[in-house]
Amino acid sequence: MWKVTAGRMNSSAEQFVDEGFVAIGWAEAGDYSSIQSKDVLTQLFNQVWPDKTERQNSVGAGQAWRFMSVFAIGDRVLTYNSDTRLYHVGTITGEPVYRPHLNERLPLQRSVNWQGAVSRDSLSQQTRNTLGAIMTIFKLSDDAEVEIEQLLAGERISETTINTHPPVTVDETLALDPYVDIGELAFERVKDSILRLNWEEMEELVAALLRALGYRTIVSPKGADRGRDVIASRDGFGFERPRIVVEVKHRKGQMGAPEIRSFLQTLHHEDRGLYVSTGGFSKEAHYQAENANSVTHLMSIDGLTSAILEQYDQFDEVGKAALPLQRIYWPK
Repeated sequence: MWKVTAGRMNSSAEQFVDEGFVAIGWAEAGDYSSIQSKDVLTQLFNQVWPDKTERQNSVGAGQAWRFMSVFAIGDRVLTYNSDTRLYHVGTITGEPVYRPHLNERLPLQRSVNWQGAVSRDSLSQQTRNTLGAIMTIFKLSDDAEVEIEQLLAGERISETTINTHPPVTVDETLALDPYVDIGELAFERVKDSILRLNWEEMEELVAALLRALGYRTIVSPKGADRGRDVIASRDGFGFERPRIVVEVKHRKGQMGAPEIRSFLQTLHHEDRGLYVSTGGFSKEAHYQAENANSVTHLMSIDGLTSAILEQYDQFDEVGKAALPLQRIYWPK
């Protein structure tokens, strides 16, 4: 089973699934689908990207070559939608085709028959680590593939019955630069940590983010909150406008238009609404928020994670205790 990353931050995952394909980039190289050897492809990459090292271009050419010549019709493949936290699994049904009109950034594509999806939250920790955004393309270990196929078939997985063998190592080409996407891997690990919080800790984390932005916050006590989990304002009382009213939903399912309409009814005219949903939002929910009379922002787990990482240095001790992170500097 192969994993194909759907562009930066998995931004094309929805298109992959909706339109039935997987794809890779290196678009600046043009249509390289007819190249007959990895060495020639590497030479092309060296010409197109002279500022990169030979090793970097070799890694890129190796991944592109694998997609073109090692992938086979009938192979199993998966891609990840970070917004829904679902790994979509399917079977490759076509040869590589250059179709920039479908996706300009990822123009080399293979058709796929998607057959189901597995939640990242249902996977063992070792398999999550294996599936981190290490490279654009890589082959899963045997144990990870077995676990995913069993979950796809509706079987329950026990931690004691999986990952009993050492993981399969990537080939020499991919091993040249194993940390090429370390930032995306770290981002996904932070998301995992956030999603392990309970609902009370999640509300406190969102409040800590607002405090890092210079607001004072009031977190609603347990019980009926009438759609208001956190109130944020500059003065701490809500007298100084704008006041930010926050609803936090910490669950797997997407929020739809009815939930957004209910939230909007709690807002006063000058309020600003922030709706945080770790399960994401439906298209109808986004439409409802965009057309609301009150300015309202919908924040998914990706948006929440990005905002936290941007503001983490300004977090107070309460926020850092809820989500302990360590800054690491890495050469570009």
